[in-house]
Amino acid sequence: MIKDLKKHQDSSMDEQWVTDYKKKGDLMILGKLYQPYMPLVYGVCLKYFKDEENSKDAVMQIFEQLITKLKKHEVKNFKSWLYVLSRNYCLMELRKNQKNTFINIDESFMETGSLLHRINNDDDKEAQLVALEKCIETLNHEQKLSVDLFYLQKKCYSEVAEHTGFDLNKVKSNIQNGKRNLKICLEKHSD
Repeated sequence: MIKDLKKHQDSSMDEQWVTDYKKKGDLMILGKLYQPYMPLVYGVCLKYFKDEENSKDAVMQIFEQLITKLKKHEVKNFKSWLYVLSRNYCLMELRKNQKNTFINIDESFMETGSLLHRINNDDDKEAQLVALEKCIETLNHEQKLSVDLFYLQKKCYSEVAEHTGFDLNKVKSNIQNGKRNLKICLEKHSD
């Protein structure tokens, strides 16, 4: 039994089970693939939710997402891919549960946090928001789309990738470059 578990956690065995699941769609195969990683998924969820029951529920919800997402994605390292999927699931759930209805442009958006500071403290908030809108329009199409989906529509990286068709690294690059370009543009507008 322990030997089988160690054998299962070999990435080549995971790759074989992923391939078999994609071909057959058999949930028993998916269950065998997922079962040894459930403690990992639970740990990730517990880290974000800080609640045992929500984390247990999330483990099952993530399994349900695997049913469709595993068929759509090219998975080279199942454990790493599952970790990212779990983390993104948790982040999306936390975002959904936020009760704020305003656009949250936080310090992760602008490294200095100065955008929020300026908008909240200036007398002319409308002018700052107009400047932000104009600066968003100056981004290239890929950056504008990625920034809009990630920050304004609160999609996670993988959802942005699914929506746009860009690979995950391209999405991350678009968001990072878009942030930098917005920061430069907003600094020009404030001068």
